[in-house]
Amino acid sequence: MARRPLPRILTGGSASITRGRAFARTAADGATDVLHPLITVVRGLRLLAGAGRRRWAATPGDRRGHVLFLVAACVLGVALLPYGFLLAAVSLMGAAAWRGRDRAPAVKGPGEAETARLRSLYEALVPHFSAADDPGPLFAHGGDWEKAFGTSFAFDGNGRLTRLEVGYPAYVADGDPALRARVEQVLDAKAGRGREYHFAWDEENNRLLMTVLDPLPDTIAAQRFVAAPGETVLGFTDDGSVRRTVPVRDGDGTRDAAPVLWRTGTRSTEPHLLAVGHPGSGTTTLLRSLALQALQHGDLLVVEGGGSGGYGFLNGRDGVLAVECGLSGALATLEWAAHETQRRLIAADRARQAGHPEPEDIRRPLWILLDRPSALGHLAAAEGRPEPQELLQVPLRHGRAAGVTVVVAEQFDSLDTLSEAVLRHTRARAVLGPATREQAEAVLGVPPHTTPVPEVPPGRGYARLGTGPVLRLQVPATPDPYDEATGEAHRQAVLGLLPGAADPAGRAAEGDGREPAPGRTGPLVAAPAAAEG
Repeated sequence: MARRPLPRILTGGSASITRGRAFARTAADGATDVLHPLITVVRGLRLLAGAGRRRWAATPGDRRGHVLFLVAACVLGVALLPYGFLLAAVSLMGAAAWRGRDRAPAVKGPGEAETARLRSLYEALVPHFSAADDPGPLFAHGGDWEKAFGTSFAFDGNGRLTRLEVGYPAYVADGDPALRARVEQVLDAKAGRGREYHFAWDEENNRLLMTVLDPLPDTIAAQRFVAAPGETVLGFTDDGSVRRTVPVRDGDGTRDAAPVLWRTGTRSTEPHLLAVGHPGSGTTTLLRSLALQALQHGDLLVVEGGGSGGYGFLNGRDGVLAVECGLSGALATLEWAAHETQRRLIAADRARQAGHPEPEDIRRPLWILLDRPSALGHLAAAEGRPEPQELLQVPLRHGRAAGVTVVVAEQFDSLDTLSEAVLRHTRARAVLGPATREQAEAVLGVPPHTTPVPEVPPGRGYARLGTGPVLRLQVPATPDPYDEATGEAHRQAVLGLLPGAADPAGRAAEGDGREPAPGRTGPLVAAPAAAEG
C-alpha cells in the first residue's frame, strides 16, 4: 500500500509552530523573573494570614477579648508614632517576603562534564531511535537531549551515570533482540565500561531504564543453608530477584541473602544441571558446594576428568560412593550408576504394583557429579573404549523418577563435545566467569538482561532454571581444603560440613579386614547390582 503524504500543516508549518512555542516559553520565563518578588510577597501574606486564622481558631473563647484588646492597643501605639503606619507596612512586607521565600533547595542540574556525557549518549542513540520520515523526531543529530532523558538520570561522585531512563518513539522495534543488543551495547560503552548494567524495557510506555548494579558479595562461604530436602542452593543473587531469603553467615555477622534454589527429585522440572565456564571461573567450586549439600540427605558419585584433584577431600566420607579420576574407574562407576538407575526403577515399579511403599534403599537420592567429561572422552577415543557420556543416557533420561541427579561441568572451549543427551536433559544451566553475551545465550537459551563485565571473581555468573528468568549468581566460596592456598577459615568451614571424618583404612580395619579400593567406599566395593534387582 502506498504511503499517503502528510498534511501541509505538518510539513510546511512545523518550523513556524516551533518558533512560536519557543517565543511563548521565553516570554513566560521573563515574566516569571520580573514578577518573582511580588509573587514571593503575596505567598508570604497568604501564609501569614493562614497562620493568624489558625491561631485565632485555637484561642479559647474566654480569652479572645483580651487578644482583641492587645491588638487594638498595638494599633493605637503605631498610630501615635511618627511614620508608624509606614514602618508597620515595611515590617509586614519584610515578614511576608521572608515567610514566602522558596525554601525548597534549588534543583542542581548536571554540570558541564555531565551535560557533555548526556549529549554524547544522546547522539549515539540517534541512529537506533530515529526514522527519516519522522516529522518531529525525538532523536535527531543536534537535537534536544532533555526531551528524551528529562530529569530521569543520576550520577555518582565521579561523574559517571548510575541511572538513566530513556524515552523513545513508538515506532521503534523494541521487541527485536538485535536492536536491544545494539542499544544496550551503546549505553554500556558510553556510560562507562567495567560496570554491570541492568536494562528494563517497558514496551507499553516506550521507556528504557538503565541502572548500575552493585557487585554481588563474594564473602559468603560454605555453610549449612536453610533449605528443605530436595532444595539445593546454587548461590546467591540480587535482593528482590527471588521471593525468598535465607539467613547466612557473612564474615563475622549474619544477614539475609536471596538464594538461587534448585529443586531436585521426583517432582522437579529441572532434575539435572549443566555448568559452563572458563578455566578458573568457579565451576569446580560449584560442584564442591553441591557435593557438600548433597551429602546431607543422599549419596554421591564424583568423576573428575580434569585431573586437578580438587575432590580428594571427599574420599572415605560417609555417603561418598566413589571419587574417580582415571578412565577405567570412571567407566566402571558410570556403568554402575546406569545399572543402579535401572534397579531403582524396577524396584519402585514392583513396589507400586504390589501396593507397598518404595524400599528404603531407593528413597535416598543419588548424585552424580561429572567434571570435565571432554577430557575423559579424548582418552576413551584414543584407547578405543566407550564414550563416558554414553553411560549417562539412562541416569539423564530416567533419573528424575529414580531419584538420581546428574551435574555436569564443562569449559567453553569443549562445549561442542557434549553429547545430545547431556544438552537435552540438563534444563538447569549456569554460566560462570567472564562470558560474552553470545556465550551466555548459547548456554542459557536467552541473553541476560545485564552487560557482562570482563573481570569477575570466581563463582560469579548467571543461572537459569528451565524457562525461568536469568538470574545473577555468586557461588559460595568452597575451596579445596587440602590446597595450600586455602585460608584457615575456609578450610575449617569445608571440613566442618563433611560427614564421617574417618579414613577408609580405619573403617576397613573395623569391618571385615578388607581394605576398600582407592577412592571408593562400601557400596561400590562389590560388583554393580544387576538391572533385574
